[in-house]
Amino acid sequence: MSIPEPRRRRVVHLTSVHARYDIRIYRKQCRSLAKAGFDVSLIVADGKGDEVTTDGVRIYDVGRMEGRVNRIFRSTRRVLERARALDADLYQLHDPELLPAGAALRRHGKAVIFDSHEDVPKQMLDKPYLNPFLLRLIAWVFARYEGWVVGRLSAVIGATPSITEKFSRLAKRAVNVNNYPMLGELESDAGWDAKASEICYVGGISALRGVYETVDALDLTTNAVRLNLVGEFSEADVERTARQKSGWKHVNSLGFQDRAGVRDVMARSMAGMVILAPVANHIDAQPNKMFEYMSAGIPVIASDFPLWREIIEGSDCGLCVNPGDPAAIAGAIDTLVADRPLAERMGRNGKRAVVNVYNWGQEEPKLISLYEELLK
Repeated sequence: MSIPEPRRRRVVHLTSVHARYDIRIYRKQCRSLAKAGFDVSLIVADGKGDEVTTDGVRIYDVGRMEGRVNRIFRSTRRVLERARALDADLYQLHDPELLPAGAALRRHGKAVIFDSHEDVPKQMLDKPYLNPFLLRLIAWVFARYEGWVVGRLSAVIGATPSITEKFSRLAKRAVNVNNYPMLGELESDAGWDAKASEICYVGGISALRGVYETVDALDLTTNAVRLNLVGEFSEADVERTARQKSGWKHVNSLGFQDRAGVRDVMARSMAGMVILAPVANHIDAQPNKMFEYMSAGIPVIASDFPLWREIIEGSDCGLCVNPGDPAAIAGAIDTLVADRPLAERMGRNGKRAVVNVYNWGQEEPKLISLYEELLK
């Protein structure tokens, strides 16, 4: 008589905002869990249909909703309905809009994790177009609601140490799973001889992410330097303003690029830019792009925040500058472009730091260990 194989534990990741192949959600967490033997599904709301990926992850699409209000209410309801129908052993939420769905699943006896990618109340305070008093009130109300919900969930995952520390006071269990890069993904065989006098920025493009200051800096460099700008603008007004700047003539506007495209851009660039504004949600953040530049072997030019300075200067892998000073940014660009051996050495140092410390392989066991603990 044959002994039946034990049933694989069924886990479901939920998002109504992120793309189905999101780097943190799909490429890192879902694939790691599938590789570890879990039966993994991912619920998305992008209108691209259901599929089973080559990694064995089932993706269920509840349809795309236009508008933030629709996404918050109608998409959340659809995601919850599909999540209940899958009847999994454990659910992981990736958006604050899905906290009500998490609370509902928990009431039905399910294990539920909230993966907090951002400190949302701090992020709310960084909206310059809303009344400051109203912002503080909204952030206060959401913080109270967030704390109430997560106190009832099984665990919280924080994407940075500061987020995890905040939830350690609110949740039953808080685990830090950093959003570090996967080894080898952005490495290139091209050597430093193949690099042009170019720098790059990869990610969402907005005023708070330093696009104006970076473009202005291009007009102040003593070397002829071009910026490879990869990503999409957050707002049409921001793109219009950036394009009207004198420094825009030095920009290669490349739009969205897949991971192979990002790798190729970094391979020909001499430095990666992380010039974020000094707002509450940025200062204690650990931007994924900073570690991706390091993993690609190029030095970083970053905002002079204490945590970032500790990482960058501690690894000797780049330069920190005042993010509001285009002249200082231009000086850092000139330093690296004019001194290729320095840039190459800093690039090697950053890559070594990623190999030794700042990589997904170091974080993956923490995720799997938490799942094993909750599903004993």
